[in-house]
Amino acid sequence: MESPVADDYLKAIYHHTEWQDDPITPSQLAAVLGLAPSSVTEMVKKLAAQGLVSHRPYGPVSLTAAGQRRAASVIRRHRLIETWLVREFRYTWDEVHDEADLLEHSLSDRLLEGIDERLGRPRFDPHGDAIPDATGAVHREPFVLLADAASGHSGRVLRVSDRDPALLRALVDRRIDVGHELEVVSRDVVRADGVEVTLPDGAGGSVWLTR
Repeated sequence: MESPVADDYLKAIYHHTEWQDDPITPSQLAAVLGLAPSSVTEMVKKLAAQGLVSHRPYGPVSLTAAGQRRAASVIRRHRLIETWLVREFRYTWDEVHDEADLLEHSLSDRLLEGIDERLGRPRFDPHGDAIPDATGAVHREPFVLLADAASGHSGRVLRVSDRDPALLRALVDRRIDVGHELEVVSRDVVRADGVEVTLPDGAGGSVWLTR
C-alpha cells in the first residue's frame, strides 16, 4: 500500500519514536493526524494486513521491519527536499515542511539521487533531523530534551521540531538554532552565544541538545 495516506501514517509512527522510546497509541496517532479515532483504527488494520505495522486491540502501534523501511524511505525524501530547498532556493527553516510534504510524492528516484549527490549526501536536515541513507540507516549523537536538561547543562543544539513555524522564528530571534551551543540556566532561561535569553513557550519540548 504505497499511497500518500499510508505514508502519512507510517511517517507519524516513525516520528513518534524517533526521539523517545514509548510506542504510539491509536489515540495519539489520531491526534497527530487530526483524524477521528475510528478512521485511524480502520487504516491501522489495513496497514497491519499489509505487514507494515503490528497492533493488537487497544494496544500501541509499531512499525514492522517492512514498515520501518517504507517509513525511512519517505522520511529520507522529505528531509532531502527540505535540505535542498534551504540550500538551493534560500527557503528558511520555518518554510520548508509543508513544501516538502507536497513534493515528496512527486519526485522520481533518479531526481532524488541527483539532489542527494549535489548536496554532498547530507546526514541531517535543516532542523537537525537525521536523513536516513539509502538503506534506511540513521546516525545520531546521544541527546537530551531541553525540558529534561538540568541547570548548568551545556550542549549543542542537535534538533528542533519543525511542527510550529512561529516557534522556529522565535528561536532564531534568540540565537537558538541547530549547531549553536546552549547552557541551561533555569527551566525558562538559557545562555546562547553568551547571552541569557528567555525561552518562548513550547521550546523546552521542541529542542534537543547533545547529552
